[in-house]
Parts: sequence; structure tokens; C-alpha cells
Amino acid sequence: MSADVRRMAAVLLAVLLLAVSATTARAAADTDAPSLGERIANALRTSPVYVDAAYATAVPQARQRKLAEQIRKTGLPIKVVLTPLTKGDAFNGDSDDLAAVVRDRLGLRNLILITTDSDFADSLNGYEWPSDTHQTHDAVSAVGFLDEMRDAGLADLAAKAVQLVAQGNGTKVYEEATKDLRGETPASTSPSPKPGSDQGTWIGWSTVVAVSTLALLTAGALLLVRNRRTRRYGRTPHPSPFAHPQAVFAAARAADEAALRRRAEAEVLALGEAAEAADVSGTPGLQHALDAYAAAGTVLDAARGLADLAGVLALVAEGRDALAGSRSALPLCFFNPLHGRAVRRATWRPLGRRDRVQVAVCPECAAAVRARRAPEVLTDVAEGGSPVPYFEVPAERSVWAATGYGSFGSHGSLAERVNRGDLTRSLS
Repeated sequence: MSADVRRMAAVLLAVLLLAVSATTARAAADTDAPSLGERIANALRTSPVYVDAAYATAVPQARQRKLAEQIRKTGLPIKVVLTPLTKGDAFNGDSDDLAAVVRDRLGLRNLILITTDSDFADSLNGYEWPSDTHQTHDAVSAVGFLDEMRDAGLADLAAKAVQLVAQGNGTKVYEEATKDLRGETPASTSPSPKPGSDQGTWIGWSTVVAVSTLALLTAGALLLVRNRRTRRYGRTPHPSPFAHPQAVFAAARAADEAALRRRAEAEVLALGEAAEAADVSGTPGLQHALDAYAAAGTVLDAARGLADLAGVLALVAEGRDALAGSRSALPLCFFNPLHGRAVRRATWRPLGRRDRVQVAVCPECAAAVRARRAPEVLTDVAEGGSPVPYFEVPAERSVWAATGYGSFGSHGSLAERVNRGDLTRSLS
């Protein structure tokens, strides 16, 4: 080997060693770098307010200092964390996870934490440990419903949240601010769906029946959206959070129930034939499919309206999934099964409520929820003959309301529910 070749080899080896050394150093630095939760906690030890760079324009340094001074005057262990939350981030886009991590990193026994919301960037969530002594959850939730905060920015929302927490009467303020969304009084007991917790459209048309003004003022109305659009719905004398253009009314009146029944009959027959042709030893879900077939036949025989016929289609979908071994397949659309198969799950907050439900949604309804528009919903007849969203029918009178047509999977399969006698609809 010549001297030139040896020198070149030595140079290349040195370059390689340098690159490896630099990579190792970067990896070690990354390993030693504090997590986002730790960085937030460290910042909160210096100031009670943490604002991510993404919100620096909305909450500039001057407003941060003013908010910190407001917190100090309360004498309460309040911390404010304003940071974007998206799926896949350090907190998986969940404000509950953010709150838990920050509390763990801070190591404080007494803590009141106000954070940005998981679903809506212009909303806030409140947490308090070891107990909700200052009614923090309700106080922070109330902010988005106050008329005075209709066009408020993030800094003003946070300041109002701190004020309400310090007052200590958050529950009263929340109930007063949301009473128009839940009826004449905050104690309205109108039924709401029980939580069990986008592609094509199966049926080429969807049927939506108008809901009455009174029903739309009850606790079961859809989409708890703490922004000005929802607040306008809540403050309008006759709010209507469901889409109902005249064309929809016309389509609803012209809906051919007989045609849907014929389609349901054909689907049930096809499921039975598919189950009969299935290989017994090679189809683990065959028994489940047969159960779904039997349940679909039971519902079809007793069906007295679109809600029941939609249930037949939901049972057929369950049976076909069982034959295909698709345990993770999504059911039909929660808001309206006639929209077809759901393609994702979405977080739904019933209007005027604080709890959340994970429901399966079709592309159209998913887009509506993301845009904070009201999805079109399938209706059923409530006691007294008034049409209402099917999930507002008391769960003891409707297996569809109790299960969300399969969205509430932890309540058991639809086939199981029907075959054990849960189809307890009133025939009067």
C-alpha cells in the first residue's frame, strides 16, 4: 500500500470516528434532555404561568406577568399551562394527561391547574388536588359560556378562569351560564344518551326528521362546544343545534320506509346465506354471526320505524364483521346509522354537559364535529309522540339509545343485547 493510500485511509477513518463521536454525543444529550412535562414543571417553579411559544402572540409577556400577579394575589396554589395539544404529542393530545404529568413533575400535594383543552384551542380545563374544594372544574368550564367572554382571547379566558376559581362558587356560575342550554332550570332531568363508556355510504340516502323546539332545549342536545357559535345557540330563544334545511325536511317527509325495510330484509337474507356457506372450522366468529343473524331477524319482525330498521342494518354489519374476523371494525355511524359505516371515533360532548363520550362517526359527521357544526341525526319517537334524536329516548325503552348502535361497545354486542331481550320498546 502506497503512502498516499495510507494517508487517505487514515483521513477517512478519522472522519468516520469523528462522525460516530458526534452522533453518540447528540444521542447522549437527547437522552439527558428533560421531557416537555419536566420543562413545564421547571418553568412553573419560577412563575405560575407557562405559555408555549405557539401562544406567545395571544398571551404576550406583559399579559403573562399580569396573570401571574393576579394569581399571586389570590393566595391559591394556581398554575396556568397554555400549550397546544395534538394527537401524538408528549401528552397524546389529552389535557387530562397533561395535567397528570405536570402535577407529578411538580410534586405538589395542593394544586389548582388550568390548562388548554384537548378538543378546542379556545377553551380551558380546570383541575384541583387533593379535592375540588374551590369548584375549579366548574369554574373553568363556565368561562366559555359567559356572554362577556364571547369574543375573548386566550389571555382574557385564563384571567377570568383564575377569577372564578378564587371566588369559589364555580358550580353556581356554571349552572347559571348553561341553564338556557339545558332547559328552563339547571336541574332539568331530560334524558341524555348513556355513555358506554370517516367510506362509502351504505344507504344512498339519509333520513333526518325535524326535532321540536322543546326537545332541543333539553339536556340531551348534541355537541358541547364552548365557543361563541355554541353560545349563540344557547342564547337564542329557540336554539337548534341540528342541521335542518328545508331540503332535509322535504326529504324526511318523502322518506320511503318500505324501501328501507326491503333493503333490510335483503341484507338479513344475505347474511344468513353467508353464514350458511362459511367454513365451520375456519370461521371462529361463525356463532357470533349466527347470533347477529337471529337478532336482526327479531328486530326486523318487530320493527316499527326507521330507528328499528337502522338497527337491523347495524346487526347485519356486526354479523358480517364476525364472519370476516374483524374484531376491531367500527360500527355504523353513531349520529345516523343510515349514513353507513363509521371510519373513526370522535369525542362528543353533549350540549350543556361536561362529560365526554367516544362515538363512531362517518366521514360527514366527523367533518361536522371537527368544524363544530351540528351533524344530521336519526330521530325516533319519544313518549308523547314527539320526534327526538334517537339517543334521547330513555335507554330502558330503546336498545339503540343504550348502545349507540354499537358505538358503546363496552355494553356488549348488539346481538347479545337483542337476544337476551333488551328490545323492550313500547308498542302502545
